[in-house]
Amino acid sequence: MAKWRQQVTKWLVEKLDLPADAMMDLPRITMIGQLHIYIENHRGVIAFSKEELKLRLKQGNLVIKGQEFVIKTILPEEILLEGSIDGVYYDKAT
Repeated sequence: MAKWRQQVTKWLVEKLDLPADAMMDLPRITMIGQLHIYIENHRGVIAFSKEELKLRLKQGNLVIKGQEFVIKTILPEEILLEGSIDGVYYDKAT
C-alpha cells in the first residue's frame, strides 16, 4: 500500500508540476557559500557538535560536517546552521 501511494504521489508531482519537496516530504536544503545551510522538512536532530550535525529524514539521515557550527534557528521541521561547512552527505541507513 505504501509503495502504491509513493507511485501515485510521484505521478502527481510529474503530471501536475507540483513541488516534489512538499508532496513527497523531501528535504529542501539551501546553502549560502560554505557559511550557512538552511534545511527544511527534517524529522529531528540526531546529534550535534561543533564539527557535525546529523538530522533524521523520512528516508535515512543527513550529515553535515565542518567546523565551528552554531545553530542559529531551530524549529520542528526547519534548522539554520552557521559555521564552516566542509560537506553534506546522505546516509540511507536509518
